[in-house]
Amino acid sequence: MRRIVLILLVIIIVITNVLYAEELKKLSFKQAFMSKGEKLLKPLPQVLGWADDRNYYELRDTKLFKVNARDSKTRLVMDAAKHMAVLKKGFDLRAASDKTKDFTQFLFVKEGDIFLFSQKENKMTQVTHTKGSEENPTFSPDTAKIAYTMGGNLFVYDITGKKVRQLTDDGSDEILNGYASWVYYEEVLGRATRYRAFWWSPDSRKLVFMRFDQSKVPIFPIFRSTGTYGDLEKQRYPKPGYPNPEVKIGIADTTANSVEWIPFEDKNDHYLAFPCWNRKNNTIYFQWLNRDQNHLKVLQYDLESKRIDLVYEEKQKTWIDFLEDGDLKVLDNGDLLIRSSTSGWFHIYYVSRNGNVRAVTSGDWSVSSIEHINERNKQLFFTARKEDSTETDFYMTDFYGKGIKRLTAEKGMHRVNVSPNGRYFIDRYSSIDFPTRMDLKEINGKRVRRLGDSYSPVMKTYQLAKKEIFRIKTEDGYELPAVWMLPPDFDKNKKYPVIFGIYGGPGSPIVGNYFTYRDSFRMHFLAQEGIIVFSVDHRGSGHFGKKGMDLMHRNLGKWEMHDYIEAVKYLRTLPFVDNQKIGITGGSYGGYITAMALTYGSDYFQYGIADASVIDWALYDSIYTERYMDTPKENPEGYKKASVLNYIDTYKSGTLRITHGTMDDNVHMQNTIQFVDKIQDAGKFVELMLYPGERHGIRKKRGVSSRENMNFWLKHFFNRTLKE
Repeated sequence: MRRIVLILLVIIIVITNVLYAEELKKLSFKQAFMSKGEKLLKPLPQVLGWADDRNYYELRDTKLFKVNARDSKTRLVMDAAKHMAVLKKGFDLRAASDKTKDFTQFLFVKEGDIFLFSQKENKMTQVTHTKGSEENPTFSPDTAKIAYTMGGNLFVYDITGKKVRQLTDDGSDEILNGYASWVYYEEVLGRATRYRAFWWSPDSRKLVFMRFDQSKVPIFPIFRSTGTYGDLEKQRYPKPGYPNPEVKIGIADTTANSVEWIPFEDKNDHYLAFPCWNRKNNTIYFQWLNRDQNHLKVLQYDLESKRIDLVYEEKQKTWIDFLEDGDLKVLDNGDLLIRSSTSGWFHIYYVSRNGNVRAVTSGDWSVSSIEHINERNKQLFFTARKEDSTETDFYMTDFYGKGIKRLTAEKGMHRVNVSPNGRYFIDRYSSIDFPTRMDLKEINGKRVRRLGDSYSPVMKTYQLAKKEIFRIKTEDGYELPAVWMLPPDFDKNKKYPVIFGIYGGPGSPIVGNYFTYRDSFRMHFLAQEGIIVFSVDHRGSGHFGKKGMDLMHRNLGKWEMHDYIEAVKYLRTLPFVDNQKIGITGGSYGGYITAMALTYGSDYFQYGIADASVIDWALYDSIYTERYMDTPKENPEGYKKASVLNYIDTYKSGTLRITHGTMDDNVHMQNTIQFVDKIQDAGKFVELMLYPGERHGIRKKRGVSSRENMNFWLKHFFNRTLKE
């Protein structure tokens, strides 16, 4: 009798599981690729930053609150709904060009002119009335002035006096004051700057700015096909070995209406970047990098003595990156904290004014960023991949590196936002097992409260992929981080196609113990269709420090393809992998790798989708390419081996889909055209799709692109297409 009862229980459990499995829903294409339909995640609170050391700002619908970190009491700061009559069409507070720290004033650019919105007065004022187009209006620290650029010149508007001062007068298409040339915007200052290349002094009296002379930089034509005759956009774009913009640094006095230039006399080909003020307004720090990008100097300019002094110098055999905000901190006494890779791993160094340099952190792991400094207690706080290269944690130590303490206990990857004086931090973290959570914590790591959790019980009602993170050992001993998403109904006795999702650039890992990016619902949709979605990072991706990245010097393409092929060899040993259906996809550098995989690596990869691909490194920009490859004249063999065009004979016709935006100003469509030209000359075939008017990455026509890409995989893997 007891045995019969047990058998009945087992039957009931099995039937229940089967019924439950049948009840689970499948993601729709629109859900996964167009964010339409039922949401599987809950939105996190919109925390906009810290008001002070005890309060943070949070946006709830149209209302902005100041929230006390300790007791969560709120105070209304602004209700945007009350200002809708003034904020007419074209003025969105979320898209303001700049705003004051207390959210009382906002700046907008509309139809080329600047508008100032005062929340307290509920008033919109048009600041400029010009025929030109103003860019990057930015409040001074005291909020009394607005700096901006127009026509290559730098201007300041006095809000109280309602007067405009023009600080430079030589601006043109070739001369840019306070506005970055394209290659500096893309490869040095960063896209978040929106081309802004000026910085206010703490006392709001002066501006340090960069001046770019790009008259010697060759012009690349970009064709816009609209209208009857179309239009030609002329872009100053330096390619490897060609002239770069000439740069110098100026200091504009907004009260005296004068400009002085830092007397930097080096006539050799070089880069200058990242000028920043000390707190006393009398010293400017800036960085110099030679054109070979293997010799870095941090310099200081004294505004009173007009003297330039060297405060830090570094040389490496391969390359050195500029020091960005999380890499360089100036202390009140003039000493520096620097994040450097000189040891082969990224670590923090203390640089004293007398030139002494000592390591604060060390070991076979890398610091990601210096997050906060407490000078009074001589403590520093940083993020690092210390416990595991696939995870990021938050740490603290003293200026000597004694007693490093981990402040985040949860497995996964953490992003932190520390309050101004280091009393609290907001921690956003996730893992492959759970979506992003947001916690408020004391600086010692103790959780005050959970601010939000994006997990929703709705997820349990869907057939989602099974996720695993692991490592693949290469023949020469590297253990490559990898992650895959297996179909929800995975059966080890069946055969499954595989798609590699990659990027592949130096120091650009994509495999990590976190929920987003490759773990998005697009990937779940692919897995749901019966595909194993797979990512792996090569030895130069950053998991193995700078010494791993250094292997890529003058050899782009070599080690990436070696390690991706090693991963295919591993997959081929698995009985549930269909060895004849290995696909790969990526964009930009990932497009380059995909094109290499379908040519150089065509014995291992059968299908691929490459978007906005670099095909030949001689066609990309100077700063990025020369950093890793030197110039074509210095490294002709390296450029030849790295070019996809060198492997057309190994391409197997019809297995590659290549896409490109026709107005891509980053990776020019010239790359794809030259590739197609060689393919045709070889009597072979690729599937080509161009997206008119699109830049780097498909945006306006993303839905069309996603659907056609999905159909490419379904057609080649299963001989079917998406159901409408």
